Amino acid sequence: MRNLVLCVPFLLAASAASAQDVPNSLNMTCAAAQTMVRERGEAVIGTGPVAYSRYVSDGKYCSSMQTVKPAWLQTSDQAECPVGYFCVEQHSNH
Repeated sequence: MRNLVLCVPFLLAASAASAQDVPNSLNMTCAAAQTMVRERGEAVIGTGPVAYSRYVSDGKYCSSMQTVKPAWLQTSDQAECPVGYFCVEQHSNH
């Protein structure tokens, strides 16, 4: 139990540091966000201090049980920037 208590502060610090590494769309232009998604194929982009989402350039970055849905986010120069797509679960009609 003592080891767990000693590890918790390090885990919290690592989590905060990794959240800081996520690019924030509010600090990017629309063109920069679009370029990031297009060149990487997929990117995690923040939209605030603790909010972020994964965006993809096309369906090949989704699982076989998913499809794409257009995604927009707010950037420094546009309220609605079409950055790429979200991966969403496919719905079956069975």
